[in-house]
Amino acid sequence: MLYIVSLLGGIALLTLGGEALVRSAVAGAERLGVSALFTGLVIVGFGTSAPELVVSINAALENKPDIAIGNVIGSNIGNIMLILGLSALIYPLTTQRQALKRDGLVMLLATLGFIVLGVNGTLGRVDAVVLLAGLAAYLVWAYQSEKRQPQALEPANVLIEAPAKRPSSGALIGVGLVAGLALLIGGSQLLLYGAIGIAQALGLSEAVIGLTIVAVGTSLPELAVSLVAVLRRHADVAVGNILGSNIFNLLGILGVSAFLQPLTLAGRMAAFDQWIMLASALALLLFLATGLRLSRGEGAALLGGYAVFIAASFTLLA
Repeated sequence: MLYIVSLLGGIALLTLGGEALVRSAVAGAERLGVSALFTGLVIVGFGTSAPELVVSINAALENKPDIAIGNVIGSNIGNIMLILGLSALIYPLTTQRQALKRDGLVMLLATLGFIVLGVNGTLGRVDAVVLLAGLAAYLVWAYQSEKRQPQALEPANVLIEAPAKRPSSGALIGVGLVAGLALLIGGSQLLLYGAIGIAQALGLSEAVIGLTIVAVGTSLPELAVSLVAVLRRHADVAVGNILGSNIFNLLGILGVSAFLQPLTLAGRMAAFDQWIMLASALALLLFLATGLRLSRGEGAALLGGYAVFIAASFTLLA
């Protein structure tokens, strides 16, 4: 019971911390006059990955590579199959060709790059530098391509929440950033404690827990943003949020984690899970390429695939 309470408490703190960090960062970006579309990509997409970042870094420093890597792989699978699948089931998702050609391509290349770099069973510091350099190159490319786009092509509102819900002064923005980070750090510690305790109590491997419970728990900010976007008919935000989050998970989170502590990639993650991550990325891009939309039927297919993945994680592959 203590482990369950710790796990739920950690997820709650991670969600609150992610919300505080994202809203404060959005407000700060607006005060700096950053492009709305670029802010949506970097702050909403990358900002909602803050829980994954803190959990994976802590797991790496505590020499728990299965959770550090499993959290990222599981989050990317869940982001596509669970979050976009559920979102499309509620309302068909559309996207812009620019996002598909740029962000979708980078997500696929990041996934393939991770698999290639980990073929020897280890993500070392040199691999980490390659991943982080890829993230920097992507950010420069995204910024420059957005500057070349006519202002009329930018969505009317890519930031989801109403301005009244975001801090308005510089002091409040600073407090929100610090409080959000503190909640993320505390929540990650609680979540790791509860997740590892549950794994030991049930006889499950840390890899299974990292790929499922931890991954889904740290993806709650992405889930919240995508569902709100769909309900408000901002389908492009839902898709962009997930593409940006998956890119940051692979290039940023694994890059930082592996730089701090080399990570071992072995067992079921190397033999099975990373290929499911690649298959889910390919399926999403294939679905979006047919008419620049994700239909309800395609969303149902993604959800069905995620159900099979979770069942396999807790049975044959555990």
